[in-house]
Amino acid sequence: MPEAASAPATRALIGDSEFDRDTEVVRRAPGVYDIDLSAGWTIISAVNGGYLLAVLGRALADTLPHPDPFTVSAHYLTASQPGPAVIRTETVRTGRTLSTGQASLFQYDADGNEVERIRVLASYGDLAALPDDVRTTAVPPAIPPLERCLGPAGPAPVDGSSAITERLMLKLDPATVGWAVGAPSGKGEMRAWFGLADGRDADPFSLLLAVDALPPTAFEIGLTGWVPTVELTVHVRHRPAPGPLRVSITTRNLAGGFLEEDAEVWDSEDRLVAQSRQLARVRLG
Repeated sequence: MPEAASAPATRALIGDSEFDRDTEVVRRAPGVYDIDLSAGWTIISAVNGGYLLAVLGRALADTLPHPDPFTVSAHYLTASQPGPAVIRTETVRTGRTLSTGQASLFQYDADGNEVERIRVLASYGDLAALPDDVRTTAVPPAIPPLERCLGPAGPAPVDGSSAITERLMLKLDPATVGWAVGAPSGKGEMRAWFGLADGRDADPFSLLLAVDALPPTAFEIGLTGWVPTVELTVHVRHRPAPGPLRVSITTRNLAGGFLEEDAEVWDSEDRLVAQSRQLARVRLG
């Protein structure tokens, strides 16, 4: 896998970065949006699931009266490919503090038939309106300083290119990169500093990307090959402070060819800003 990008000399602003341009949806009609899925966010030839979640998240933000995703649950039905797609959204319920909607992304097969790629149910609110009271036993992950961490270099357990790494500032905890030198630890753990390569600070939509942007924990368990997401649920807990994020992902149980990945995302002020759980499929040798 190629070395992740380092911090740029000039930081992109929220709303004016490659991530913003590539997740922008165009409203064709009420509840109908067009987008050209960028090849820049692919792993091999499939579009990354976190990027897709951000795309659908933006469509729902335009549909619903509240601005911020609080909880987003997605089922990945078929692999999305770079190119044109249409999103259809529906408002399920609106309330004073929360609104709920659903969205589906469609592409076309070789015969011109619509194929549903991903279906989402989400609740939105206003993160700025939440009370400041926090009572938690969660603690930030112990990751070495950014300058002592490593880019995702080395022989990749998945054949093919990974264009998404060129758009990320990703520095992995050395304790979780044994897979890159053929010596996986056997532990289902992956930890990293995370940001966008152009220096854009995180917001609630880039948090939807962050939970699904690290190498799979399956690599450190000793498995190779693509690890497609079946279902992914993200809880956004706080609007992140400027600066790099810390992402920790763990897997406790692999059974029947499926594993779970539990992710935590922490900001520069040591706040837990997002959590997720996904079910993924692995190919057992």
